[in-house]
Amino acid sequence: MTNRPQRMCVACRSHEEKRNLVRIVRSSDGTVSVDLTGKANGRGAYLCLNKECIAKSKKTNALGRALKCEIDSEIYSLLESKCDGNG
Repeated sequence: MTNRPQRMCVACRSHEEKRNLVRIVRSSDGTVSVDLTGKANGRGAYLCLNKECIAKSKKTNALGRALKCEIDSEIYSLLESKCDGNG
């Protein structure tokens, strides 16, 4: 049995396997982006890729608090479009 990395969603606070979550990263220059590789340098936060968690994160500013910066609405739009593509 292998040990699979676990991460916590900043919105619903559930623990999931790292590959089941999407990583949002704030780089050292302050830009926020969606990290599809999961390996980008910077401060990262994980989020379930479903509409409920994205909406809750936006409403409570959970993602902004985790990354210690303001989150642009374009990031939420990108996450929502990825969510629609996955089901």
